[in-house]
Amino acid sequence: MNLNYWNWDTFFDALPVVLQGLGITIGLTLASYFFALVFGFLWTFLRRLPNRFIHFIVTWIMEFIRSTPPLVQLFFIYYALPVIPYIGISLHPFACAVIGLGIHFSTYIGEIYRSGIENVDKGQWEASTALNISTWDKWRKIILPQAIPPTIPMLGNYFIIMFKEVPLASTIGVAGIMLLARSYGAENWSYLEPLTIVGIIFLVLSYPSAVLIKKLENRFNKRLDKNQIIRDKGAMQ
Repeated sequence: MNLNYWNWDTFFDALPVVLQGLGITIGLTLASYFFALVFGFLWTFLRRLPNRFIHFIVTWIMEFIRSTPPLVQLFFIYYALPVIPYIGISLHPFACAVIGLGIHFSTYIGEIYRSGIENVDKGQWEASTALNISTWDKWRKIILPQAIPPTIPMLGNYFIIMFKEVPLASTIGVAGIMLLARSYGAENWSYLEPLTIVGIIFLVLSYPSAVLIKKLENRFNKRLDKNQIIRDKGAMQ
């Protein structure tokens, strides 16, 4: 038993055990993030409908989801949803985690989409209407190509945040690195080494991603500044 001090033998013994859950952790992150990206568009679309009642309901739901801890939402989907009369649905822990984390973060991503769309120059909307461009082509060829690229750094930040929230899924039985580390600690009465491994894995994977996103953000900021200079020169001429 190694309760009071660090033991390298335990560290190297726990390492391959914890690494077995790395694929599940990364897969859950990617699946949840893709779900959030798609569902975020749904929130944005519903809030843009010319109906005040729908706008109010959707806004209220999004605020409720954002104001509720994701852990509570995971518990509700996994434990409470199956026992709701006439609705009860039992899902695999991985599916529950994808839905729970995906819906939670989709509310934030929906706001990012909204800010990007609202930043599209008003003249682009007016021009597409004047040219009688269909709604589908307007969004696909004019609005989204201008709205999405500037939001990529913010979307990347939420990807990293989601990656660090994925260990919550261990509470409902998803066998990622966190659950395996806790199981190893319980079996061997030594939590320090396996949990340290989890921390190292998250650091190794998160830090390069954060650096890459920072570079993307700087590149987009420079591009935006360059475009602004060009517009200013055009206005002066």
